[in-house]
Amino acid sequence: MLNTLQPTPGSRRPRKRLGRGPGSGTGKTAGKGTKGQNARSGGGVRPGFEGGQLPLFQRLPKRGFKNVNRKDYAIINLDDLNAFSAGDVVSPETLLGRNVIKKVLSGVKILGNGQLEKALTVKAHKFSKSAEEAIIKAGGTVEVM
Repeated sequence: MLNTLQPTPGSRRPRKRLGRGPGSGTGKTAGKGTKGQNARSGGGVRPGFEGGQLPLFQRLPKRGFKNVNRKDYAIINLDDLNAFSAGDVVSPETLLGRNVIKKVLSGVKILGNGQLEKALTVKAHKFSKSAEEAIIKAGGTVEVM
């Protein structure tokens, strides 16, 4: 019954009430020991602090960089284009509509993996040489956006 539901025994415990007199066992210093940085309000050291020793993240060498001008393309292979019927215009919008790609990112790039069996008009931002040749060989046209 829903009205008799209770948490599993031992899964819930009452919160510790700190600084409530000597009889509670956590009175006076509230379980923080005596004096020092950790006993103070807001006390303690930042994450990664090693007591003045040069921290690990500073001891390790720096490697690489993030290229802010990097362009990520949504990649499509020729095999994926066989889902369209002959004479269709394949553009980033139609690819999104058919869930062939999830996002356009910086653009769409067509790669030459697989065989194209239909004549299609393919509009994309980039083409590999082999993909371009295969589309033209199949009787289609290539349009760079």
